[in-house]
Amino acid sequence: MSEIQTALWQPDAKRIKNSNLYLFQQFLKQDGHKFADYAELHKFSIKHPQRFWEYVWKFSSLIKHTDYSSVLKNADKMPGAVWFEGMQLNFAQNLLRYRDNRPALIFYNENGLQEKITYQALYAQVASLALHLKNAGVGKGDRVAGFMPNMPQTVIAMLAATSLGAIWSSCSPDFGEQGVLDRFGQIQPKVLFCADGYLYAGKKIDSLNRVNHICAQLPDLQQLIVVPYLNNTVDLSQTGFDNSILFSETQLNPDAELTFTSVPFDHPLYIMYSSGTTGIPKCIVHGTGGTLLQHFKELSLHSDVTDQDVLFYYTTCGWMMWNWLVSGLMTGAALVLFDGSPFHPAQDVLWNMAEAEKISIFGTSAKYIAALEKAGIKPAVTHQLPKLKSLLSTGSPLAHEGFDFVYRDIKADICLSSISGGTDIISCFALGNPTLPVWRGELQCKGLGMNVQVFNESGQSICGEKGELVCCTPFPSMPVGFWNDADGSKYHAAYFSRFANIWAHGDYAEITAHNGLVIHGRSDAVLNPGGVRIGTAEIYRQVEKIPQVLESIAIGQQWQDDVRVVLFVVLRDGVQLSEELIKQIKTTIRQNTTPRHVPAKILQVADIPRTISGKIVELAVRNVVHGEPVKNTDALKNPQALDLFKDLQELQS
Repeated sequence: MSEIQTALWQPDAKRIKNSNLYLFQQFLKQDGHKFADYAELHKFSIKHPQRFWEYVWKFSSLIKHTDYSSVLKNADKMPGAVWFEGMQLNFAQNLLRYRDNRPALIFYNENGLQEKITYQALYAQVASLALHLKNAGVGKGDRVAGFMPNMPQTVIAMLAATSLGAIWSSCSPDFGEQGVLDRFGQIQPKVLFCADGYLYAGKKIDSLNRVNHICAQLPDLQQLIVVPYLNNTVDLSQTGFDNSILFSETQLNPDAELTFTSVPFDHPLYIMYSSGTTGIPKCIVHGTGGTLLQHFKELSLHSDVTDQDVLFYYTTCGWMMWNWLVSGLMTGAALVLFDGSPFHPAQDVLWNMAEAEKISIFGTSAKYIAALEKAGIKPAVTHQLPKLKSLLSTGSPLAHEGFDFVYRDIKADICLSSISGGTDIISCFALGNPTLPVWRGELQCKGLGMNVQVFNESGQSICGEKGELVCCTPFPSMPVGFWNDADGSKYHAAYFSRFANIWAHGDYAEITAHNGLVIHGRSDAVLNPGGVRIGTAEIYRQVEKIPQVLESIAIGQQWQDDVRVVLFVVLRDGVQLSEELIKQIKTTIRQNTTPRHVPAKILQVADIPRTISGKIVELAVRNVVHGEPVKNTDALKNPQALDLFKDLQELQS
């Protein structure tokens, strides 16, 4: 359904032949498999999952301790499939397979470059910390948690914990006290890592006061390890926890050697969390081998990451893109970590960093790209970015105009990959491809090995129409379960209750004529005026074209035995919502969509509530408008914004 039948970007023959995906196809060719195009390769990957995933494993050169007896058992069961039975391996070992003097971690905060750590130094710091954790009694299956900024010590802590077979879980430090306890309180970590605070928009924000209260409510906690970040020294008595030590005290054995604990392929690696906006967050458990193999496929084959790349993703430790980014270590790339506001001290702070570090793959959110365009930032004019080959965008659908902006004002010769998946699968269903063209408004392709389809209400597969995004066969990075869900009922209810034996992801999507995808929003936020289903992203795309509008949120309000569309807009400073602007918004929506999309009411608000990871929360706003409770405001970055939507007189008529 591409509006413009000319690709925005087309890889040249040299780029295609130098890509990891091309090399993978040559690898398959040695075994007699020839594919005319990506569509044929994808078809093979879902028709023959055992063979495909075994090929990925062999191509990856990842390290295992014991071999597997079978690649896939129970291939017809979701959930219930078993991958690489018998294999033993270690996650950290695979991320630390490079031990030379090339940079592994490059750490910036909003004040500039802070630190560079080589692969050799990274190994040494992880080994010393792992020895400390082992002596503290941490072992296989124990939980180790981080309440940390996106900084090197967070990566080091995760690697040290998983080297021992422990399970890692993290929250970013902008979570409130109750939000942290809603998560860590369910999994009861043995060790907690924290920094004394974090930076955002020129402010130094203390963490230790919250840590004091958090530790008091984690009865199984045995040690707190504190990283001085805002201050050179930290008074450990501030934590209120008796067994508190500084991170530096774990670095007293620089010559320590790592002994990597063997764990089964499906041994828990990470515990991650649903957004928690409709209740206590679900604790999603991801397995060691599935995460490792899926991330290799996505980083190497779909994102074309090599040991020559500098990989950056703007993320916090509370978002799955942090876990995805850190897996980049297995490729030998240099990873750039950033703590702070992406617009402080200047609106182009991330591009200054990209230029200085010669970033080749730049990852961010659709919201950031839209904000750049609204701010008039043009890196193509102001920065030298010769190494930049890919830009990745996720978090919400990237508007068609966002595609135009990237190619006009960031770089013309770049693979722009809008990607979509989630915490639920710690990976993507649809993502980029260095060998395919980029079409305006589309995610380039379905992921290899991912049997992605779009179903209508009757459960029939459709193309060129909007419906539910589903995955019809198992894949290795499916959760191994939910924490504290012994009978699997919560896990089943989350993904498999809509269509039997089919993963329903909760996205409202469409497969295009190019076999790419368009995501129209979350299924539970779909508007339904007069019985016609409308994805909220379809409205946002039109509204946010208008220069006066910074962002918007749309909900369906129950009204006179039907649903009417209500749109809330945040406007530029000094701009008020006039009748003329309302008319302009409605006209823009009507001309570019349908009359059904046009809001019955348009109201101005000062702020829009969003999750900690930055996603707007249509359901919470809808509940407030209808006078219904929002179950868990601790999951929100700015819960006070909900008050702006209460008891609005304009919605009573």
